[in-house]
Amino acid sequence: MSLLIAGAALIFQAQAASNSATAPAAPTPPPVAVKVLGLFDQLRQAQTKNAEGGHQKVNFRLSDGEINDYMRYALKATPRPGLDAVTVKVFPKDYISTFTMVDFDAVERWHPGTIPALLRPVLKGKKSIWVDYRIHAQNSQMTFEVEKARYENIPLPAFFVNKMIQLVAARQPEKYDTTKPVPIPFGLRQVATSDHIIEGHN
Repeated sequence: MSLLIAGAALIFQAQAASNSATAPAAPTPPPVAVKVLGLFDQLRQAQTKNAEGGHQKVNFRLSDGEINDYMRYALKATPRPGLDAVTVKVFPKDYISTFTMVDFDAVERWHPGTIPALLRPVLKGKKSIWVDYRIHAQNSQMTFEVEKARYENIPLPAFFVNKMIQLVAARQPEKYDTTKPVPIPFGLRQVATSDHIIEGHN
């Protein structure tokens, strides 16, 4: 993740949004976006320098509040197919909880039959769902496991959530494939979580 988005997985969602916001954006960046975009610039410069044989280490530390503020800006600057809003809560031991507004009509249009028949009466249009993940990020790659998911008080089966994430991720400009380890952008080698904090380094 360039923090994710990751794909409808947080980390995946944050990752996707961070890449998109590097392009010229219509909204004026709020202070937190200036901070995060500045971090991306540092990481790009370090990546270029390191590729040329130099060595420049960059550490980062972001709160989930900063990530959420940045995500709101990034999704306004560059809308993401299938995603309208993302909010994350970060917990220790690489556990992340996301509250994501998904366009389920788009998901079903992209791959008819994705939404289980019993859930179609409620999962239509734009609805917000909770999805909790355990991420594994090291050696410049990231994977994740869905721990649990629900819409309101209705549990969502893991096979459906994983398929939904796969479809949304593949529709992003970066064409993420969440069936494989996802490369972490900017040469980041390590990403870990603590209470309300994501931190890492290149």
